[in-house]
Amino acid sequence: MRGRFITFEGGEGTGKSTHAATLAARLKALGIGVHLTREPGGSVGAEIIRHVLLSGVAKPLGPEAEAILFAAARDDHLNFAIRPALKRGAWVVCDRFADSTRVYQGVAGNVDLRTIAALERIVVGDTRPDLTFILDVPAEQAMQRAAERRGKGGADRFENEALHFHEKLRDGFLMLAASEAERCVLIDATASKEDVAAQIWRAVEERFHPATAPVLLDNTGS
Repeated sequence: MRGRFITFEGGEGTGKSTHAATLAARLKALGIGVHLTREPGGSVGAEIIRHVLLSGVAKPLGPEAEAILFAAARDDHLNFAIRPALKRGAWVVCDRFADSTRVYQGVAGNVDLRTIAALERIVVGDTRPDLTFILDVPAEQAMQRAAERRGKGGADRFENEALHFHEKLRDGFLMLAASEAERCVLIDATASKEDVAAQIWRAVEERFHPATAPVLLDNTGS
């Protein structure tokens, strides 16, 4: 039986990594096999491309080239991590997926959405999320959070963008949530961490009834 595929989306500093890990831990506590992963990255080849993208080395090539690199990383991630995990019945919880390319490169980067859709059709195919959480925080507040999170570390390729870019990202994710309401659940991530986690768990319970899911002995997902 194919596992469930749950993704977390949103701009920088919205809490995606934190809440993906929290959800994965709660599912594991029920005996559900979970593979916690991220994009770009999540497999050996994709992690190499992640470094290229987030270092900013590819930025001079333009957003179209970045979209292609993200697609290449996603292809490796799907083939060597996500699809095998789903096939063995694990639930995949992923920090970012194809929606980020739609918004970052498509909406904010002005790459033709037909190009984005074609890349998604070729790479993702029918391996699409069953449920996507879109964590929403006003752009200025989100950037403050991102700065606090990295401390003295340097900002990555996308954190370095101006506030206007991050406002466009927020608008793009809000449009996505409205246009695909059956799949996407919009979460006000300005609430407390506990409240956000409770909203996420409530949505997972309503959709998938995890307490009745079969126990998967291989519960060692990353």
